[in-house]
Amino acid sequence: MKGKLVIEQPLMVHYKMETYWDYIDYHSHQEYEIYFFHAGSCRYLIHDQIYDLEPGDILLMDGMALHKPNISPDSEYVRSTIHFSPQWMEKALEAVDGLHLLAVFEKLHYCLIRTQENEESKELEKLVQRLEEVQRNNDFTGVGKEANTKILLLQILVAVNQLGQVHSLKIPSKKAEKEMHAENIASFIQGNFQMKLSIESIANALNLSKSYTSHVFKEMTGFTIMEYVMGCRLNRVKQLLENEPEKTLKNIAHESGFESISHFSRYFREKVGMTAKAYRNRE
Repeated sequence: MKGKLVIEQPLMVHYKMETYWDYIDYHSHQEYEIYFFHAGSCRYLIHDQIYDLEPGDILLMDGMALHKPNISPDSEYVRSTIHFSPQWMEKALEAVDGLHLLAVFEKLHYCLIRTQENEESKELEKLVQRLEEVQRNNDFTGVGKEANTKILLLQILVAVNQLGQVHSLKIPSKKAEKEMHAENIASFIQGNFQMKLSIESIANALNLSKSYTSHVFKEMTGFTIMEYVMGCRLNRVKQLLENEPEKTLKNIAHESGFESISHFSRYFREKVGMTAKAYRNRE
């Protein structure tokens, strides 16, 4: 289901996935994510930035920025992902004075590290593979399994931090015209999704034709314009539900750009798989 990424555990690891999870489209989540691109072709949209990924690229995300891979149906697509709860790791990080390792997620929200598949990235890949093996190994149970996974994740966070200090991507000052237009469209939507929007109103605001606006955004991001608008609204709803428990659902719907509480309720349940009230009250 579009917009729905369910993380049922404090840590989920997938090493070198080669098939595309077609139920994961535009989405956000509370967990932090380390995304490691290995091979193929992928254009990744995070918030209002577009990255054409190269093998060895690492994306770090706090999860709440709307994000989506744009994959050609006939292209290879190999990546590894780690989703983890920062709260689950806090005590382990405190014990080794390592809370600063989460700063990149908390302060930047998302970033790209371009390693060009150097030796350090290959060592990181081995750690990710080992982490998945421990997660899947039923011989590890209870406290022992949790200790092993936390130690490995700590090593991964240290390695990522070191790679980031040396190899952080410097975004080129000049981008291709289509990419620039798509990013401008995404940025405009991010700043105005609470208002009533249409493809025509967005195109007029950016001095583009309606057809070009629709076509270039879909080509560069994989989103339709209105999918992205609704994704931004849904993301805002989640943030308000989690951070403002006293705010009424009616006010949340209005502040997020929904024209009616009934439309909001139907859309939220369809995309998230539960009611907004249940989402707010979940443990």
